[in-house]
Amino acid sequence: MIDRQKIIKGVVRYVAITIGCLCLAAGIALFLNPNNISTGGISGIAIILNKFIPVSTGLLILILNIPLLIIGLIVFGKDFLFSTVYATVVLSLATDLITFLGTKFGIVPLTNDLFLAAIFGGILSALGIGTVFRFKGTTGGLDIVVMLIHKKYRYLGVGSIFLIADFLIAGITAIVFKNLEFGLYACVSVIVYSVLMDRIVYGGNGAKFIYIVSDNPEKITARILSELEIGVTYVEGVGAYTSKNKQIIMCVVKKHLYPNLRDIVRDEDPEAFMIVSAAQDVYGLGYRSHHEEL
Repeated sequence: MIDRQKIIKGVVRYVAITIGCLCLAAGIALFLNPNNISTGGISGIAIILNKFIPVSTGLLILILNIPLLIIGLIVFGKDFLFSTVYATVVLSLATDLITFLGTKFGIVPLTNDLFLAAIFGGILSALGIGTVFRFKGTTGGLDIVVMLIHKKYRYLGVGSIFLIADFLIAGITAIVFKNLEFGLYACVSVIVYSVLMDRIVYGGNGAKFIYIVSDNPEKITARILSELEIGVTYVEGVGAYTSKNKQIIMCVVKKHLYPNLRDIVRDEDPEAFMIVSAAQDVYGLGYRSHHEEL
């Protein structure tokens, strides 16, 4: 029997991976490659090699990926290989196609301002690879190396690992082109790319973790449950100074609902003590599934 849900999920995944590859290809072809700026990764190495080898950037990306794809097959299995080969081919073809069309219509590069090229190239690259990662794919290359490191050291963010590797490649850019400026702009692009990457990969939860200490916890809780429709947990606490027992409200709220929660607390108890922090990852009902872990 055909599992329609599984088919739909698979189609959505590959559509998202395709969109991600197109974003990355646009960043490379329209901003980075024509301005000799490398964001790092295999695409960054391909940009550098393209200046010395008469082979298109897209084809270089494909060639450089072959040994890493073999490693990916051994470690992650056949499903990983299929999605990665698909993403690699789409990225390579899209990069060359956008470069060809952009050159034909005279829009490459979109800007000759190196700073703007570094910023927008980094943004498009992050949107691209971040989207691919969110849907459990990779574009090959250093993505595979990053996933291997992240698999072993879960506490290291994907963007942080990319940042270290890409800074090294940015340094190589400055040496190869014998121009410190290119290297510095590559660093700008890498920072934009890495920070935004973590936001895309991990920031989807967009949540606040909140403790509320109040003399009217029941009223606040009742309004949170009815108006915001989120879960609330009571934590038993004792005031060190007063020695009074208190019920501390603990909850996680999505960012767009946080102002409403703050208004509820202010209305019911202006003297309430509230601690708010960003929730890096939230798993469970209403947030990510535990099976979604990268």
